[in-house]
This record gives sequence, C-alpha cells and structure tokens, in this order.
Amino acid sequence: MRHVPIDAIPDLSENQVIVFADWEGRSPQEIEDQVTYPLSVNLQGLAGVRSVRASSMFGFSLITVIFDDKIDNYFARTRVLERLNYLGNILPAGVTPRLGPDATGLGWFTSII
Repeated sequence: MRHVPIDAIPDLSENQVIVFADWEGRSPQEIEDQVTYPLSVNLQGLAGVRSVRASSMFGFSLITVIFDDKIDNYFARTRVLERLNYLGNILPAGVTPRLGPDATGLGWFTSII
C-alpha cells in the first residue's frame, strides 16, 4: 500500500502526441491536401496508435496522435519523431513538421515516481 502512487489530481487524459506544421500563405485546402493528409495517413501506421485527429487551418496543420493507454508516452513521442524524420521528403519544400510540447490535458506531463 505504501508503494502505490497516489496523485491529488489523477491524469485521466488520453496518451497523445501533438504534431504541427507551418506552411504560411496557404489555404486550408492546400494544407489539407499536401501536409495534413499525408502526415495523418502515415502516422496511423505506428504501433499502438488508437486514432489520429487532424485539423487544417490557414497556413497551419495540427495533428493529434492518440495512443493506447499501455504505451509509454516517451516511447510514443520517439516513434512519432522517427516517422516525421522519414516523412520529410514527401512534404512540400519549406514544411517542417514538429512535435508539440510534452503535455497532457491537465498540463505539463511529469513522471516522478
């Protein structure tokens, strides 16, 4: 009982990794066709991915990759980063996808146990 980690505010949010990419001056349709769609389709193939949510805006793409709860957050971020490095060649020139902050729905992710 003494070794069970107890948190005052338990983190019930999903295990997620955020990816974003800028391509300034482009319409949402161009962003969707040339950035968001290729990224979201290729990120779906990662191990442990439950779903991929994507949104395209003026000059900006936001993708949230939801992993199974049993997948470690740092393992998930590593897999996404490896895939992003691989996908750099299929994106238009000047588009560099980046990982979002290491955070959860409750704030900054901390792992102190």
